[in-house]
Amino acid sequence: MITIEQRYMDGGIRLVTLSNECGMTLELSNLGAGIISCVVPDSAGNLADVALGYADPLDYMHDGPCMGKTPGRYANRIARGRFAIDGAEYYLRVNNGPNALHGGPDGFQNRTWQVELLPNGVRFSYVSGDFEELYPGRLTVSVEYTIEEHLNRINIRYRANTTAPTVVNLTNHTYWNLRGENSGSALSHLLTMKCRNYLPTDDTLIPTGSIDPVAGTPMDFTSPKELGKDIGHDFPALRFAKGYDSSWVVDDWTPGKFTENVVTLHDPQSGRTLEIGSTQPAAHIYTGNWLSGSPLSKSGRSYADYDGVAIEMQGFPDAPNHPEFPSQLLRRDEEYHHVITFTFK
Repeated sequence: MITIEQRYMDGGIRLVTLSNECGMTLELSNLGAGIISCVVPDSAGNLADVALGYADPLDYMHDGPCMGKTPGRYANRIARGRFAIDGAEYYLRVNNGPNALHGGPDGFQNRTWQVELLPNGVRFSYVSGDFEELYPGRLTVSVEYTIEEHLNRINIRYRANTTAPTVVNLTNHTYWNLRGENSGSALSHLLTMKCRNYLPTDDTLIPTGSIDPVAGTPMDFTSPKELGKDIGHDFPALRFAKGYDSSWVVDDWTPGKFTENVVTLHDPQSGRTLEIGSTQPAAHIYTGNWLSGSPLSKSGRSYADYDGVAIEMQGFPDAPNHPEFPSQLLRRDEEYHHVITFTFK
């Protein structure tokens, strides 16, 4: 049986808690349509919250880490905040060095979404006005979170449609620590990915356009490897970002294809494993390189760098400026539709 509870907070924030009979409790917020808590059992049945989060629900507004939320209209980076559609050029607000990041300063992650309860979850919806954050088209978007009765799985479904050609890239930005959100560094976790290639970037983390093999580099996670094993290597991607903040190409991806277990994260100490499946073409791994100084956490302290890892299934960064990348263009007669699953074992 799945139970659903709601709480109403200051500032129009609504918190929705989903629970199943396998020990999972998932708490969601309509501020940024995000995950603020995820309690699951370890191999001995002990419960812990494995999603990083803040003590105060209001601290999620305009936070630097984008903790647990749904960034948009375009997650990740667009070079110099510029792109063109059908010969028309658009100029976004720049908020990450010379680039636009996560839809801009007032992106979807900093908006209050509408709430609709479902039998096994919740649907958050938002209408982004034409030229909100300078993106063309009136975009109607929804994010559905559902859980299952007999399996500790989070299903996330994204849908969007537009009144004019625009670009869309949606993902989830939860930071995971499978030992528990207050257990310190996540760099001892083992990461495995079905990704034989990655996207090299310039020093502002914009893809160069090249798709390079991971073999023989610190970017190789085709077999289980500790997140921290190669993180200190003098390698461009690691040097530019002070850790991992890169996108990997999902093996054998085709539009609409769902790939199970694209990414597997495992903590040997607790025995917890997180398996991530998706229809998205890229897996972006961010090892929380700049978490220090974030708002006070649920455990009563500010997180340190590398205390969690964000695994963002998404379209390629800067795809609107790279016609060779999978397109993130959405036209009036189309629907944006992607799925991400997080399965805990």
